[in-house]
Amino acid sequence: MKVNTILALDCATKTGYCLLRDGKVVLSGTQDFSKKRGESNGTMFLRFRSWLSKVIRDNNVDFVVYEQSHHRGGAATDIGVNLTGRVQEVAAENNIEFMPAHTAILKKFATGSGKASKKDMIDAARNVLGRDPVDDNEADAVMLALFGQNKIS
Repeated sequence: MKVNTILALDCATKTGYCLLRDGKVVLSGTQDFSKKRGESNGTMFLRFRSWLSKVIRDNNVDFVVYEQSHHRGGAATDIGVNLTGRVQEVAAENNIEFMPAHTAILKKFATGSGKASKKDMIDAARNVLGRDPVDDNEADAVMLALFGQNKIS
């Protein structure tokens, strides 16, 4: 499959993202979807979906890779699962293939260890970006983009 632009997402309240075009990082960072006073999770999901649709449309994304959400229970799991569901919806609406990546497999790809720390992932992303990532969310997204490229090449 010929892919020019990969969007990688570490979905959470603070979502890490990375656009990889022709093998090079062209944009990466963190988008904050924190709820404002009185907002429901549903409002957060709508804002995420709107942002994601715009990123895909504005950047001619043709493949999406995202980190699988963990099922540990609680609010973080609810948010992660719902955000990754939105990724699948928006990708399907735009006829874009998508792929989940398990955290341990991503860490092994990025650092050689499936049990890598956040610091290890940040260090790996720093080597790719040539600068410090904003946080571990951006770091994971950068490494996800490279992982996705590796899997579809």
